Amino acid sequence: MKQFFIGLCTTLLVSVSAFSQTKEHKVAKGETTYSIAKKYNVAVEDIYRLNPEAKNGVNENAVLLIPTKAGQAVKTVVKDTPKPTGKETRVYHVVEAKETVYSIAKKYDTSEESIKKNNPDIEKDGLKLGQTIVVFTTKKVDKPATVVKTIAPSAPKYHMVEPKETKFGIAKKYGLTVEELETLNPEIRENLEIGQNLRLNKATPVAAKTAPVVSKAVVQYMDYTVQPKETLYSLTKASGLSQEQLLAVNPELAAGVKIGMIIKVPSNAKFNQITPNKEQVDITKTINKQEGKELVLLLPFHLDKIEADSLNSVTERLKKDKFLNMTLDFYAGALIAIDSAKTLGLPLTVKILDSEESKNSSAVASLISSNDFSKTDAIIGPFFQNHVETTASLLEKYNTPVISPLSNERGKPYSNLFQAMPNSLDVKRKMFDFMMEKNGNIIAIIDPKKGSVKQYITENYPGVKIAEINDKGVPTLENVKSLMDKDKTNYVILESEKTGMVLSTCNILVSASAEYPVQLVTLEKNETLDFEEIPLSKLTKLKLLYPSVSRDNETAQAAIFAKVFKKKNNIFPNRFATRGFDVTFDVILRLFQDGGYKESVNEKASEQIESKFNYVNLDGGYYNKGVYLLYYDEDLTLKEAK
Repeated sequence: MKQFFIGLCTTLLVSVSAFSQTKEHKVAKGETTYSIAKKYNVAVEDIYRLNPEAKNGVNENAVLLIPTKAGQAVKTVVKDTPKPTGKETRVYHVVEAKETVYSIAKKYDTSEESIKKNNPDIEKDGLKLGQTIVVFTTKKVDKPATVVKTIAPSAPKYHMVEPKETKFGIAKKYGLTVEELETLNPEIRENLEIGQNLRLNKATPVAAKTAPVVSKAVVQYMDYTVQPKETLYSLTKASGLSQEQLLAVNPELAAGVKIGMIIKVPSNAKFNQITPNKEQVDITKTINKQEGKELVLLLPFHLDKIEADSLNSVTERLKKDKFLNMTLDFYAGALIAIDSAKTLGLPLTVKILDSEESKNSSAVASLISSNDFSKTDAIIGPFFQNHVETTASLLEKYNTPVISPLSNERGKPYSNLFQAMPNSLDVKRKMFDFMMEKNGNIIAIIDPKKGSVKQYITENYPGVKIAEINDKGVPTLENVKSLMDKDKTNYVILESEKTGMVLSTCNILVSASAEYPVQLVTLEKNETLDFEEIPLSKLTKLKLLYPSVSRDNETAQAAIFAKVFKKKNNIFPNRFATRGFDVTFDVILRLFQDGGYKESVNEKASEQIESKFNYVNLDGGYYNKGVYLLYYDEDLTLKEAK
């Protein structure tokens, strides 16, 4: 009982000490945590420590505790703990192997209580390898407020799953057990999917154990002004810092990335890799016909198998083989593009080669060794990501552009490889960029089984408010309304394939729309929304908004293409046929621009029947960021959001 009483007194002493150095602030309309911190000349992290709920954003009329002096809200009065003397320095320390709160406190001549108070997550989750923590110290450091201790500045904290990788292989690579990898990434317990971004708890691959790095790295920082369309992901990519490190140096980013913010980034940051959107132009109007071009199509026909079949078995095969049908549809669309080039009078030579590819094998290597590609100006295909990467690798010596037409995998970067299909993560980022540019209030309603989606949102967009799901597996009107803002568009992201949850959410949002500006959002096209149980009238009232790599086109150009295709093939074009036309025609037109294909890609964005082509150079490879944002309008039509 005596010990309990002593502990209680100590707690009260700490509480009184903290609150005696604070004042209350009532949030006014339009204020953010960052603007409030600036107003009182305190750090954003000081406000977060006293008001943890503010990390999810602040609402009008909310009351916040504000420290009277920066950093004082985190000081504690504990018996036998000497009060620091002299001017304190804030240090950002990255936790190394075998370090403890005690050893870090001793290193910086501070107390364990101070470290825990400055880093509340330690009490809840413990100290983690690679974690960035804030330490206040009176001890002299080399570079005040810019010292970052790290095992390897460019070492990965995440791993994107590539084809053929297994949980065992990934775990072994980073010195983890499969159980540890699954604990860090619960969504992979049942299935590992290509393109998943896995969290790692080791900062260096296992190979680095032979020569552990224990030296400090002093990082020189510079001011950087956030540009339009930049996200937390793009900032971490360009700065070379992990998300934790970037937020530690710039805690105001936790409230959202805003245009014009001035943040601290390493002086060696490479922001030139983040290419802004180029102006979209009609590249049919800038054709240069003076020089002939050669185009090669590497498509998986498997002619050897077809020739070996009888006429009847070929017919049967065409009925059953979806992959062959997709190839033939793509090829039929490509032929229309080639005919269109001839109509324009372009001096184009085209070669069609059978790549004979399946998921695990292809004839690519033998085709390249037996044919002369030294004068080829561009290659479209193969279809599978691993085979298109092989093609790019073998032809990199000629700098021959290789266009991947259908794969949406991120893949390995090659200087001559162009991914024509936007990556699924880029599709999501386009949606978030739009909502943030509109200064929207973003809310997410996520099915509990969509753990990977929730992880993606919380890690990349910490300003998004996550709605609660009740015991019945649906959100409540009261909770959703409590997260809304009357002065902003409330973009509500719905991530569920359960008809009941989708219908309940739509009903809630229609009800809330009487008081708040609301727009329903999905991060990809959700087939559940097409069910008859979900009334179209509700989707149009909520102006359902979603990203897409293609669009429905009712222009005269689209009508001409459909008419010509129908005349040649006796059927109207499907999405693979249209994709074949779009990719092929775009490549042909770019070949006949001044400077050739690559120069055109670097300078111009374009659009064909159903696809946009806006390539960005990242990590040495080229990726198409051309994504449509489509919404259901009240006249029951789909329109593009601008």
